Amino acid sequence: MNDDDRGEPLHTASCHCGRVRVDVFAPLPDRVYDCNCSICTRKAYLHWFVPKDLARITVEGDALATYTFNTGRARHHFCSVCGAAPFYIARSHPDDLDVNVRCVEGADLSKLTIVPFDGRNWERAVERLRAEN
Repeated sequence: MNDDDRGEPLHTASCHCGRVRVDVFAPLPDRVYDCNCSICTRKAYLHWFVPKDLARITVEGDALATYTFNTGRARHHFCSVCGAAPFYIARSHPDDLDVNVRCVEGADLSKLTIVPFDGRNWERAVERLRAEN
């Protein structure tokens, strides 16, 4: 799918200042994931895995910064201006964008099932997560 075939995005996730945004050409899922790992708890991240061909990333200037740690496989992207993190590349789903539902404009979190993910015990928990997606 190319940009010309997509039409209007169904959802947009953005940082606080609007310099980093992700347009998503897919409906919100019924289920999102709440990870208890050391970084996700600090960011209050709610995970929505979106195939990359169903998303378009827009960044103004050099506003996108990246943080990695541990294995370095996860790419924790965030806005270098306001610090908000609308998406990243998860170690569990490297071929998808992991969109932070808390950054999705107009998302009603009360209508979503929030599924706990035991990121503190990542190796055990990831197999179940991959099987569900």
